[in-house]
Formats: sequence, C-alpha cells, structure tokens
Amino acid sequence: MKGVILAGGTGSRLYPKTRNTNKHLLPVGGVPMIHHGIGKLKEAGIDEILIVTGKAHIDLMIEELGFGGALGVRVSYEIQEEAGGVAEALGLAGGFSGGEPVAVLLGDNIFSDSLEAHVRPFLESEAQAMVFLKRVKDPERFGIATFADGRICAIEEKPSKPVSDYAVTGIYLYKPQVFSIINRLKPSERKELEITDVNRAFLHTGLLDFRILTGHWIDAGTHASLAEADRLFTPSVSAEVRHS
Repeated sequence: MKGVILAGGTGSRLYPKTRNTNKHLLPVGGVPMIHHGIGKLKEAGIDEILIVTGKAHIDLMIEELGFGGALGVRVSYEIQEEAGGVAEALGLAGGFSGGEPVAVLLGDNIFSDSLEAHVRPFLESEAQAMVFLKRVKDPERFGIATFADGRICAIEEKPSKPVSDYAVTGIYLYKPQVFSIINRLKPSERKELEITDVNRAFLHTGLLDFRILTGHWIDAGTHASLAEADRLFTPSVSAEVRHS
C-alpha cells in the first residue's frame, strides 16, 4: 500500500497565518502539521508517500520535506493546478499508485489512532474502500454516515438535521478501483469532484467498509481547531491527557 496526503487548498479559514505559507506547514505540537500524517502512514508500514499540493507553495513543501529521507520515508509530489475538489486531487495519484491500494489522508486531519491494525484486514477483505468515522458534537459541519444492520446505509453532506453524529473523517483506504470511479465523476454544484461521491459509489455497490476512531481527531482547518490540535498533540500535553 502507498500513501497519499492531500495538502492543497488556500487555507482561507486560517488567514492571515496562511498569507505566506501552506496551512499544512503551520506548527502543530512543535512540528509542521504535515509531519503528523507522514508519521501515521510510516507507523502503518507505508513509506512511499505522495504529497498533492498547490503550485503557490510547492517550493516551501519541498524545502520542508525534501524527498523524505530525514523522516525515513520516500516522498514525491504532484501539483493540483486549481481548486477542483478532494477527489480531483486524489485522481492525480493514479500514476503514483501503480495499480496498488492507497491510504489517503487530508493533511489537516490530526488524529491519535493508529492505522496499522486496519491495513492488512482491509487488503485481505472484499471491500474496495474503508472510511474512518468519529462521533462529533456538531455533525451539521461534516459528511455524516447513517447505519442500518451494522453497515453504512447513507452518507449525507453537512445535513441541516443530522440523524447521526458519526462524521466521515479525512482518512480513507482505497483499492485501485477508486481511480476509475474518479474518472467517471461529474462535478458537484461547487464545480468540484467530491470525495463523498466517491464513497457513495462504493456504498451503492456494497463495497464500503468503515472503522470508528476512538482517540483524538481534529480537522485543524480553523484558528480554534488549530489551537486545539496544538494543545492536544504537543508531546507533554498529550502525555498528561493520556494519564488523566
């Protein structure tokens, strides 16, 4: 399995911190945010990683990560020319995957659970996709999964009246079929290719599996959530939280 970290976007919600840098290079717990995703992939035995980012800050990303040697991984890069959605960004990884499965992380998702225990069962299963869910207090802000008979039966994007509080996080495992699905997607009303539509395609064929995160998970894309991520994932603070 190879790893893909999607680290594009303008970071508008984090302005002015992102005026001169990519948000995924902002510090969380004493290191640039993107280091957390790389660390999670490496922990799961995935050491070949593609970073998909925008052209405005590709030089800064390369300056920070190089080709991954200092982090014990191999890093390569793709540029998403314009904001075309998460699924479009993932589609740029088709050549990189080389027909192998991929673990995909949104670079601003910071989490404490390990992926290691889930990779092999996924690879050995019939499922073509696995999403990771987390119970949240504000489900109207996220794509929300609902269940029937122990399986996901629907995914609704930012529902005004959520019937579930299980958010679909930016953590996914996919087998190579994902790229053919992306190639058939139609743009949404936002004129983007949506990752929710990718997951729904697997849902409709009965090939979508899921896991529920039990540890911390933060979408660190706002000032408040970035500060919370920094608080929780600063090593000394994290240790106190674990032992409290």
